[in-house]
Amino acid sequence: MVVERDVTLLLAKATDMDASPAAPRPLIPAFRPLQEALSPLGEPLVRFSTGLFLMPHGAQKLFGWFGGQGVDETGTYFVTVYSLPGYLALIAGLVEFFGGMALALGLATRLAAGMIVVLMAVAIIEVHWASGFFWSQGGFEYPLLWALIAFSFLLRGGGRYSLDAALGVEL
Repeated sequence: MVVERDVTLLLAKATDMDASPAAPRPLIPAFRPLQEALSPLGEPLVRFSTGLFLMPHGAQKLFGWFGGQGVDETGTYFVTVYSLPGYLALIAGLVEFFGGMALALGLATRLAAGMIVVLMAVAIIEVHWASGFFWSQGGFEYPLLWALIAFSFLLRGGGRYSLDAALGVEL
């Protein structure tokens, strides 16, 4: 019967582990070689830039750079404004600066990413949640974005272009 044969063919295709989807056709075919050459750099670019973008926030808290207040004043701010323990300023600064550096380099990537996820979760819950979603109103949009990006590297690791890969060790 024709229907049974069609169903059998569909099931065979669905369970065929060797079948791979066809590559999508680029909108502008002339760009295909450029896309194929640069696509392996996409994930390392996101990892590197995420780490670098977090580092100045840690430098503000740790060293008072970039208009920051340093550990003591940031700790006082955490206590008076958010009713958080002052030592969290040191922890946040260390994770943002050194965790961001490790993420950028792809060194102990999963460990660094995990610490960043936890830090951002605390920031979302304890600081930004009450202000709603939008970052422009002090909401949790921005730390949620950082947490999601870091979570992706917690799951995937540093990748081929990382110090973890060069050292052959992954934490």
